[in-house]
Amino acid sequence: MDKRELLEILHDWNFWKKELDTGKERRAYIEQCLRFLETNVIAAIIGVRRAGKSYLMRQVIKKLIEKGVKRENILMVNFEDGRFAEFYPKLLDEIYETYLEFLNPEPEEKPFIFLDEIHLVPKWERWVRTQQELGKAKIVISGSSSKLLAGELATVLTGRHLDIFVFPLSFEEFLYFKFKGLEIKDELDLVSKKIEIRRAFNEYFEFGGFPEVVLSNEKKQLLLTYFDDILTKDIEKRYRLKKGEKLRALARFYLTNISSPITFNSLKKSLDTTTNTIEKYSSYLEEAGMIFFVKRFSFKVKEQEKAARKIYAIDVGLANAIGFKFSSNLGRIAENLVAIELMKKNKLNPNMELYHWRDATGKEVDFIVKEGLKVKQLIQVCWDVGDLGTKKRELKGLLKAMEEFKLKQGLIVTGDYEGEERKDDKTIKFISLYRWLLRQIKKPQDYTD
Repeated sequence: MDKRELLEILHDWNFWKKELDTGKERRAYIEQCLRFLETNVIAAIIGVRRAGKSYLMRQVIKKLIEKGVKRENILMVNFEDGRFAEFYPKLLDEIYETYLEFLNPEPEEKPFIFLDEIHLVPKWERWVRTQQELGKAKIVISGSSSKLLAGELATVLTGRHLDIFVFPLSFEEFLYFKFKGLEIKDELDLVSKKIEIRRAFNEYFEFGGFPEVVLSNEKKQLLLTYFDDILTKDIEKRYRLKKGEKLRALARFYLTNISSPITFNSLKKSLDTTTNTIEKYSSYLEEAGMIFFVKRFSFKVKEQEKAARKIYAIDVGLANAIGFKFSSNLGRIAENLVAIELMKKNKLNPNMELYHWRDATGKEVDFIVKEGLKVKQLIQVCWDVGDLGTKKRELKGLLKAMEEFKLKQGLIVTGDYEGEERKDDKTIKFISLYRWLLRQIKKPQDYTD
């Protein structure tokens, strides 16, 4: 590309001569990225499309400027800019040469380079690896495909990168985005602002946490657009799928059946395709960040792989918009929200593993949290404990698992009920879902408090 054309594109995405919209801060992610930049590694921002990766990059840049880094020493490139007519291996060299020529960053300071949706550029990893190995720059990259940045990147940049997994907004972030000044700092805030929190929670429960959706008046339409963009841009285009009908049918099936156990083999008849195709397309949907699976617990790896796994959406708003009627599936949505929060912890803690559990008699527990060789936590989700039959079933499953794993305490996340019950030497704590969600960031080490 011509250098003047490149400079025009770069000017629009950088803080060199102007301020840019940075949106509302995702504080935890900003701090994590800044910590990674202090090391000699590449920071890789990974997440589903529209989770806020581009805005996060701008927020980190703004923080760097506030810390004293000169604007000219920071370069950001958004490869989704439509003015990039084509992508070719030498494009990164041309961009960097243009930046050095026109911005003339101070040579004694390493520039900060932010490459958004970098996977669009062929052989980008060679250029990034060379810059990192030669110590020429501090680099942050982003992509919407988890396979690209967690699998392929791990192969070409072994030991040279740290990953930042960006999810749609947590409930605490939702409150911060949606209602200025509504921050929950302690138990008194939870009590004094309960009505506002519950009203906000109802909206979060239905429409989820994609940042633009939270701030938009056209929520469902945006969610439908995201669904189509993920399938078209992140899967069909990347894998050159000529017929996307099966992929879309599978995606709709999964979003309709969140929090349900499935096997790939059981889906082949209803979707009129092969088990191999179901497995392949499922991996595409998971790589693109639309869904994730939680395997059934077993001490035997082969049994884990063969047993039914539970399916969850990365955002409940997406499931509600695409999958099913919202009002009749409150329990499934609640379980999905718990799954998302636990998956966030899984990404932050490499020693943590997440499973669901079922014994030979059919007793079940929604979530087992395992660290190292030990099961640390059992979590059951029961939306309506007022239904005595449902409550009895959930308690039986939890107590059986507590006995199996020799735990004295278990947790049931509910729609609204809170309390504590004792069964012999075992304690069952009940906590409302909105309160549990708000405590995850405040006390990430303590799920049951």
